[in-house]
Amino acid sequence: MHTVAVLALDQVIPFDLAAPIDTFNWARLPDGRAPYRVKVCSVAEEVSAGPFNVRAPYGLDALAEADTIVVPGTADPTVPLPPGVAEALCAAAANGTRIASICVGAFILAATGLLDGRRATTHWIAAADLAAMYPKVTVDPNVLYVDNGQFLTSAGAAAAMDMCLHMIRLDHGSAVAAHAARMSVMPLEREGGQAQFIVHAQPPAPAGTTMEPLLSWLEEHSDRDLTLDDIAARAGTSARTLNRRFREQTGTTPLQWLHLARVRRAQHLLETTTHPVERIAAQTGFGSPTAFRDRFKRVVGTSPQAYRRAFRGAPVP
Repeated sequence: MHTVAVLALDQVIPFDLAAPIDTFNWARLPDGRAPYRVKVCSVAEEVSAGPFNVRAPYGLDALAEADTIVVPGTADPTVPLPPGVAEALCAAAANGTRIASICVGAFILAATGLLDGRRATTHWIAAADLAAMYPKVTVDPNVLYVDNGQFLTSAGAAAAMDMCLHMIRLDHGSAVAAHAARMSVMPLEREGGQAQFIVHAQPPAPAGTTMEPLLSWLEEHSDRDLTLDDIAARAGTSARTLNRRFREQTGTTPLQWLHLARVRRAQHLLETTTHPVERIAAQTGFGSPTAFRDRFKRVVGTSPQAYRRAFRGAPVP
């Protein structure tokens, strides 16, 4: 039986802790046997999980006996690791143990150095911090999980289940993983990556800068077929000068800023209206449905139709 050790550190995030326990425990082989034994391990007998405490029946020594180690996130993943944690994880890694992190658990794994030189992910809202703290790690905020072979990392919350189902499929095939997915009321594979959940804020311009009136005008007229020359004419300057000043004050170009404004507007319309994609493409200034679909997928990571299915609320009267 494959042993999965889930490492619960103090202030462990409850969902991160529960997701791998439930997902691996749902798995069943064709003859009905459970293929996994899940153990909760910690440095202390009892740790806080926010609104409640968790009693961990196993210590760090159990990590050495595990076939897979899962590292959930904690409320503050930037705090130093408790004594013995890094050593135990590195020793397990040296023995070939598969190690996976959930959400901001990537910070814990990165602190050991095991992610150096590797691609990894975490919750999109923490991706920039992970990249800044651990520059040797290549952080990809757009995916649900990253599989480097021995080391895996997942994005936030439900992405933990995506990664665990992926590991079950690697271990026992698609049929066993599909059963675990059905029991978890999850698709075996979700369309799109983490990018569809990211709130794409416009690059800010400091209040009072010369670009502020132009940005407001662009936001209001994002449905128009605007060229760089059109925007430069509105700003009363040459296209070259506009590009330079715009990048100095916003960190991007006028057309890139405009494309992102259009995508944000399209997301709102997909969430709140029943307008067909062709109409939304016209309403947001993309010119053609094909151009709209291409730009939307490039920014959001999924198609407009898939985004609407995932994020639209109750039908609009």
